[in-house]
Amino acid sequence: MRKSNRIPNFRNLGIHLRLLLMHAGLLGLLTIYDGQPAWNIALWAGDLTQLAGQWLPPLLLTMGALTLLYALITRLPYVIGLAAIMALALVLTSLSAYIYHIGISPLTASQSLQILLLCVGDVALSLYYLDLLQRAYSPAIAEARLQALQARIRPHFLFNSLNAVLSLIRSQPQRAETALEDMAELFRVLMADNRALVPLAQEITLCQQYLSIEKLRLDERLQVEWHIAKIPSTLMIPPLILQPLVENAVYHGIETLAQGGTIVINISTSAQSLVLRISNPLSQRPEKSGGNKMALKNIGERLRLHYDLEARLRQYEEQGHYVVEITIPTRPLSEVPHG
Repeated sequence: MRKSNRIPNFRNLGIHLRLLLMHAGLLGLLTIYDGQPAWNIALWAGDLTQLAGQWLPPLLLTMGALTLLYALITRLPYVIGLAAIMALALVLTSLSAYIYHIGISPLTASQSLQILLLCVGDVALSLYYLDLLQRAYSPAIAEARLQALQARIRPHFLFNSLNAVLSLIRSQPQRAETALEDMAELFRVLMADNRALVPLAQEITLCQQYLSIEKLRLDERLQVEWHIAKIPSTLMIPPLILQPLVENAVYHGIETLAQGGTIVINISTSAQSLVLRISNPLSQRPEKSGGNKMALKNIGERLRLHYDLEARLRQYEEQGHYVVEITIPTRPLSEVPHG
């Protein structure tokens, strides 16, 4: 998950996969040349297996320990945190080398020293790679683009909503005032700096305010069903994940149908994930614009920035309905950035 602390998130599946792939590549390169006049694939495979057997156990031990101790390491200052990671890797590598020395094959003093030096170089290279990766995932230009996409609002929504409010000012002034308050809150969130995570309850409230505004215009054509399990009050998600999907359901689904339809919003949690599922009736007309795909692309980009490979965005058709489903991992409040 993206955060202000530069220590890599060792609880992220994407981090572990990248480290394993990087080490597999490094081991392959280290064993390509074996000193023979001609390269032999059988000898290379044997060397690779032997080296992997020596190097993978301490690597996996270190990755597992960093996963367990991640919450403690992130509380440390950045430099001290890096030193703690290095020390942990050296201790576990030394332990693995000792077990190898006792149980498999004796190691000389020079071999043991070489292993420790390789460990230092490996950890330094891995941390440098992960730091570059984190910077690549959050460059200023990407942040600027995402902020611009988050702040946008469809001109037709503003125009139609203002007309709907104007029509109510004389006949239903209280309802018009409530609608203007909802619009003000919606614009406040859309124009805010939406890089930190927010409570899920706040995102649900925002969607309800948006739907109340659209209800002024669409009236009985717009029906909404909410299916929400018991949501922990501390559950945090990226902002403007749910509202654009609901807006798409109105704009590309309900608005295109003369008889209207029902938007169904399901929100459920498990021990490790949160699932957001929005469905709307399929329109029989061609796609009105590329806005739906642009919103989904924007959401996909922000999910990758926050969760890397741990989040999933799906879109599919099911029994005459268009469905968008987002699955994101749940995290303790202490591990996420929030304002």
